[in-house]
Amino acid sequence: MLTSLSDVVLWCDVQLTKDGVGICAPYLTLDNSTNISQVLKSKDKFYLVDGIPTRGWFTVDFTLSDLSLVSLFQGIYSRSEKFDGTFPIQTVQDMASLKPPGIWLNIQHNAFYDQRNLSMRSYVLSLSRSVVINHLSSPEASFLGSVANRLNLNITKLVFRFLEPNLIELSTNQTYDSLSKNFTFIKTFASGILIPKNYIWPIDASGYLQPHTSIVSDAHEAGLEVFVSEFYNDVPLSYNYSYDPVAEYLNFVDNGDFSVDGVLSDFPITPSAAIDCFSGLGKNATPQVRFSVISKNGASGDYPGCTDLAYQNAISYGADVIDCPVQMSKDMIPFCLGSINLLSSTSIAQSPYSNRSKTIPEIEADRAIFTFSLTWSEIQSLTPTMSSPYSKFSLLRNPKFKNSGKFLTLSDFLALAKNTSSLTGVLISIENAAYLIEKEGLNVTTAVLDVLSKAGYDNQTSMKVMIESTNSSVLMKFKDKKKYERVYKIEEDIRDAQDAAMKDIKGFADSVVISKASVYPDSSSFLTGDTNFVPKLKLNGLSVYVETFSNEFVSQAWDYFSDATVEINSFVLGANISGVITEFPQTSARYKKNRCLGDKELPSYMSPASPGSLMQLIQPAVMPPAEPPSPVLTESDVAEAPLPSSLATPPPTPVGGAAIVPPGTSNGLPKIGAGSFLTSLAMFFTILLLL
Repeated sequence: MLTSLSDVVLWCDVQLTKDGVGICAPYLTLDNSTNISQVLKSKDKFYLVDGIPTRGWFTVDFTLSDLSLVSLFQGIYSRSEKFDGTFPIQTVQDMASLKPPGIWLNIQHNAFYDQRNLSMRSYVLSLSRSVVINHLSSPEASFLGSVANRLNLNITKLVFRFLEPNLIELSTNQTYDSLSKNFTFIKTFASGILIPKNYIWPIDASGYLQPHTSIVSDAHEAGLEVFVSEFYNDVPLSYNYSYDPVAEYLNFVDNGDFSVDGVLSDFPITPSAAIDCFSGLGKNATPQVRFSVISKNGASGDYPGCTDLAYQNAISYGADVIDCPVQMSKDMIPFCLGSINLLSSTSIAQSPYSNRSKTIPEIEADRAIFTFSLTWSEIQSLTPTMSSPYSKFSLLRNPKFKNSGKFLTLSDFLALAKNTSSLTGVLISIENAAYLIEKEGLNVTTAVLDVLSKAGYDNQTSMKVMIESTNSSVLMKFKDKKKYERVYKIEEDIRDAQDAAMKDIKGFADSVVISKASVYPDSSSFLTGDTNFVPKLKLNGLSVYVETFSNEFVSQAWDYFSDATVEINSFVLGANISGVITEFPQTSARYKKNRCLGDKELPSYMSPASPGSLMQLIQPAVMPPAEPPSPVLTESDVAEAPLPSSLATPPPTPVGGAAIVPPGTSNGLPKIGAGSFLTSLAMFFTILLLL
């Protein structure tokens, strides 16, 4: 209720206890959603449920009093267990006492209760005298027919719930697929249908959407409302949605062909924003908030990073700035690639060049095949590979395009950007410059300056040039380019900076890039608070960009409800950052056009997350361990020697790939690994949103 549209309807799967009390529980058995197996040990029983032998702790075997010591558990294991045991089982009356705008009761197993002399029909009819039931659904046609003449259908809408297509509806002995083609019959006892989303948008075996069916228009033509179920932010979506749950909802309410009448969601904040803030936005909608959307290796969440496809789609998705992490080839060609190690983003391990690996500890701890070990023509022969940083969670990225596209030289990248009127700038990242000059004879800064000059970027004002590096010595090489924005990247998580460090940064940079954890620290993926780092940087006249934003829900803190848009909103509105660096620029670009940001009063579902508020609901015994505070940036962390002024002779290639001894790191800080909505019990109910 706190994060939803004003007409939100609370949903309850009704189960009956032994003494006939209606409780809200997702299943007939309680062992997957409560701690009953620990509290009432050895009380499980065996029953047939729809003809299937089932063992568990059934609600029909316990009175409400028996269940008074039982508490709710999270039954979906991809979600946090930190709230297990915090909240008691809720009755239907408990839910009604919250005075929601609407109540939806779902009766899933009426026949099971009839067989045990518990009448769900009598319970619902009795309840309707004291509680307004706005919607009543069931997958059993006979149950809906049995109450139709006893309820005020001007108050209570009857909704037939479809199960999987091949399952049989017992009272008609027809499959649900067959019933989906007979809406004339369904209209005799119901005013609406509730269908799984794959009835509308089927997904093929490879995870991609098929053309939509006609079921929505067919149902509407028959006079039935259409509600859709199976919406979850934290399960893999069709690859077409790029792990963006807002995009999925919009495909059901704003696709140009049809719009459903409601959605059933475990994460009501997401459809609330999708419906109210983003539906109906045209491609040319006016931006409502000012911040820069900067790509990370192009649209690398959808295409192999730093390829022509990644850049072209980043532009079409609405990125303001596209980026080129500059690497050098053996023949001194600067080109765009996300890593100096070709093993990270190409098929080189399966190529004739796989024997060119070596160890350079100052660049990579493990053996690698470095870009400067191959000529540009050799690099062009390699096949790009898609980055899937969350593959251990079985979250892959756009596999149809996992080896698509071609790599670009810096010159080609700049030409592409210059010919695109929608872009405001380019970001060129330079790393490992000192090593390349001293050890390989490759002056990357000079090469970049030369290509920029030849591409005409020195004399134009329409396209902003941003030069990014973790090394102040690199940025100092561009000090004479007054039109360029020098961007200092701080890789480590930082909570603050000494005044002397701030003074030094202002001497060589116009802006900084910091990590998400440097803004909102977290512990076990719960936000613990916020730092004062962003305000301090901005007070010193520095723009602040934050990286890296990804759409996969496992990349986000629990506080963001597994929704990339909630995370972006919390950084833009909550932390007032200058821009996001993202692998999915389409999500951030859509956020800029957010209609709700133009409202005089910001809706609750568009309020930034309140760091630490979700954590406050965790019981002390299971509180995540306190993390050590991130370090403070010091003057010595920032200061470093200037780059060598002349090229050294490239050293001979070590025999057998022997290690090259590093001269030391350029930054004194240790590398640190990356590690309010929810204040009411109402948030733990599954929600149904009405359009």
